[in-house]
This record gives sequence, C-alpha cells and structure tokens, in this order.
Amino acid sequence: MDIQRLVAFVVFSFSALLLWDAWQKHNAPQAPAAAARDQAQPSVSQPGSTAPTIPTPSANLSPPPAPAKAATAVAGRAILIKTDLFEIELNSEGGDIRRVTLFRVFSALDPSKPLTLMGTDAKHFFVTQSGLLGEGLPSHKAPYEVSADRFELAPGQDRLVVTLQAQAGAAEVTKTLTFRRGSYEIDVGYEVANRSAVPISPFAYFQFLRDGNPPSQEAAQTSPIAGVATFTGPAVYTSEAKFVKVDFADIEKGKQSHPRKATDGWVALVQHYFVSAWIPPAKMEREYFTNRVGDNLYTAGVVVPVGEVAPGASRRVAMPLYIGPQETDKLEKIAPGLELVVDYGWLTILAAPLFWVLKAIHGFIGNWGWSIVLLTVLIKLVFYPLNHKAGRSMAQMKVLGPKMEKLKQLYGDDRQKLNQAMMELYRTEKINPLGGCLPILVQIPVFIALYWVLLASIELRHAPWVGWITDLSAPDPWYILPVVYAVSMFVQTKLNPQPADPVQARIMLAMPIVFSIFFFFFPAGLVLYWVVQNLLSIAQQWHLNRTIAAETAAKVKGKR
Repeated sequence: MDIQRLVAFVVFSFSALLLWDAWQKHNAPQAPAAAARDQAQPSVSQPGSTAPTIPTPSANLSPPPAPAKAATAVAGRAILIKTDLFEIELNSEGGDIRRVTLFRVFSALDPSKPLTLMGTDAKHFFVTQSGLLGEGLPSHKAPYEVSADRFELAPGQDRLVVTLQAQAGAAEVTKTLTFRRGSYEIDVGYEVANRSAVPISPFAYFQFLRDGNPPSQEAAQTSPIAGVATFTGPAVYTSEAKFVKVDFADIEKGKQSHPRKATDGWVALVQHYFVSAWIPPAKMEREYFTNRVGDNLYTAGVVVPVGEVAPGASRRVAMPLYIGPQETDKLEKIAPGLELVVDYGWLTILAAPLFWVLKAIHGFIGNWGWSIVLLTVLIKLVFYPLNHKAGRSMAQMKVLGPKMEKLKQLYGDDRQKLNQAMMELYRTEKINPLGGCLPILVQIPVFIALYWVLLASIELRHAPWVGWITDLSAPDPWYILPVVYAVSMFVQTKLNPQPADPVQARIMLAMPIVFSIFFFFFPAGLVLYWVVQNLLSIAQQWHLNRTIAAETAAKVKGKR
C-alpha cells in the first residue's frame, strides 16, 4: 500500500464517520410535541420508582403531591428577574425557574437576539425544580407568596435576593434565590422554621426537568451536514467516580451507572457550549438521581438533608446553581471537575492541552482566528521532524516516477512481476515506500483533538477573524476559505508522487472538489486550520522536492 492510498483511506474514513454521525442526528425522529406536556413529578420518593433514598430518612417522610397537571400548565404567576447577565422567569408555584435568557450570549441564527437557554417550548423543554420532602412541606408544586412581580439588579447593586414565602402546616418555609453581579451562579436556599411541638427532619431536592431532544440550532449552531456529536444529557461528578455521563437512552432503560450516594461532587445537564449544574456544598451528604418521568422527559438532580429542626427553631439549606456558558476558566473556579463538561470527545487528554495553548496565544494576540493560525504553525513545528521524514519519502518517490513508468511499460499487466521489480528498485535506491506512514499516523490523533477543540469551545462562538469572517464557529458565508482549501489541496496533490493505479489517481484529483464542498458546511475556524496546514505542507514539500531533485542530479553527475 503506497502513502497516497493510506492518506486517502485515513482521511475518507474519518470524514465518513463524521458524516454518518451527522446524518444520524439530522434524520433522528423528533419527539412528539406532547412530550413536554407529560406530567413531570419530582423523581424523589415516588412509590415504586427508582428514586433515591437518603440514608436514615425520617419516618414521617412522605412523597410530594402528584396532581394530574401538565408540566407546562403551571397555576402560579410569572415573576421576572433581571441582572446584568440574564433575565429569569420564576413561577410562584414552586418558585421554579421556567425561563433563562442570557444577555451576553446570542442566538446562532440571529447574532442580535439574546439566547434563551431554558424555557417551556414544546420542542426544547428545560426548567429547574426544587422542593422539600417531609409531611406537609412544600414541593415544587406548592404555592408561594412573592412581594412583587418584577425584580432587577440596580446599577451599583452587587447582590439581589428574591424571597418567596409558604406556610406548610406547622412549618414556615422561606425560599430565597440570590443573584450576584457578573456571576452565572444562583444560590437557591430554603429556611424551615418549625412551629410544631415535635422535631422534624426534612430533606430538600433540587432537580432539572428536560426533554431528550438535542439542543436547538440557536444554542448549538449545527448544520445538517456538519452536525456536532457533542454530548447532551445529565452528568454526575464525584471525587471517587470522577466525571460520568448519563445518556438519555440509559435512563430510558434504567441502566444508569452514575454514583448515587456521596459527600462531594455535583449533578449537571450538559449540552453543546452550555451547562446547568446543582453544586452541593462540600462534605454535605447527598444522593444523586436520574429518572424518566414521562415520554421523552427526564429529571436529574440531588437530594440533601436539611437536618433536624427542633420545635421553635429554624434551619437553612442552600444549593448553588450554575446556568451559563462552558467557559473553562470560570468553571474551574466554581467546583472541582466542572470544566470537564466541555466535551472534547474521546481525545480529551490531547484536546485539553491544545485548548490551553490556544487560549494562551489568544491572551497575547486577542484574536481567535490569528490564534488558530499560530497554533497550526506551532503544531507544524512540533511535528517538523516527522513531517520532514514523510515529505522526504514522498519527494524520493516522485523522483522515481520516470523509472516506475518504465517498469509499468515493461511488465504490463503482470502485477506480481511489477511489484517484485518495484521492491527491487526501492532497495537499490534505498527508499522505504512506507517511510511516511508512521509520521502521518502519529499526527492523526492530534488533528482530531484539535477538531474537537475548535468545535466545542464556546470562546470561538461569534468570534470574528478578518473581513468577511465574523463568526469562527459558523460556516464561511462567502465560501472563500473552502475554495482556498480546494486550491491548496490540488497543489499539494500535484507535489506528491502520483499513484500507479489510474483509478486511485482520479480519486486523488477529485478529493479537492469533494472536500471543498464538504467544508462549505464546516465552521470557519476548522477550515482555517486546514487551509493553514495545507499551505505549510505545500511550502515544506516544495522545498523537499527541490532538495531531493538537486541531490539526485548531483548523484547522476557524479557517476558520470
């Protein structure tokens, strides 16, 4: 097998995998619109369910009420909250978050429109829910009293606290949501005041309710051909089990493998570019759960003990909630392991360092497009010895072109004798026809890892480069980069030795056209990487071809 055939096989195989995955996603059946209208009860303490049970729960623990009400048909009134980062819509029924619109992150389809990450749309149903477990205590279906319908973080104000009140039998419950300027974190807390004559030991649950549909194009910015394969679904992290993804399909089958009980970690719902996570305080006893609660409707959350509340006393429990973009530098500071939600695929071990380098370059340059260019140059320099070896092998093969043609004419259709003669020629000229294979194979994982870095990093979302490229995460609007790529690939093909097989030769010539059309639908940042990679390869191969040709001419002259 010659080098060209190997390269073609690897490239076409990788591309075929991407296309197959994109085709599967694009043609997957959509869930019925009624899915989000199915009953969504809390996953905890439901009789006959696989709901979690906190160790040694109190004997008076009872399941929350289960009214036959649709998840979208809440009875309470809407409460709007505005901070510098987002607008949130609560509902007085349960005090749950029903909509989140991010002010500094915009729709992929309309860069002037703020992105709604959470909402009750039938195709993309995603809300938060929380409540208390204990006899007579309010669940996420309980009515709360709120002092106003609108709250706003005023200029100069660093913190905004929204308070909701509920009377639950002999207990008074205060639910608070605390917002801070410049932060995507929200502290959701419950204070339970015991007005009875006996102690109570309630539990609190905090969960996400979401359908199993892929993210909208407004959020993920995918195309039907270059669709992404980033993970969408729940994830649980603990120091013992580390980062565990939970597929919706596994929840459907009841085959979740995530940790249940722990004293650290967090539970999240992950999608391309964004994450929403409940992050219990360290060393707090907790139990994580994921459950199917309806047709294409799932919950993921955590249950924690409030603790024993003596008569006349009160106790508070708080749960930090993060809703926002997957910005690694911020996620690392919020909780251990939270940065792992950035989905770099199966080559995270390579992709994470690559992104670190890319981010470091951006810190000096301030432009993600030029950072990609410089990163490509650095990768080329790191692999220069291997590329030099592969390029030298190709240049030597190209010099042998006339001799190879003579052998083909001499032996005609006798493939066995032709192969024997070619191997003898390689030995005579001291050329290893497979000398360029290993260097190419070594670099393939790096190229794939960089593909995932450019695909999964929200920092490149709506990031401009130059001129017509105003969004590196979107396809080139004028198709200039794909055309430049096609031209560069054609030149590179001509610089390499031509395959002996005429069919294979035609395939190699057709590849520039095929891939340029393919790249019409790829994010501009990815195409920019390949264009720079090709241009550097052309320069290197051109230099090597001239060098080998000069060396060969010198040898011939010396023999004379």
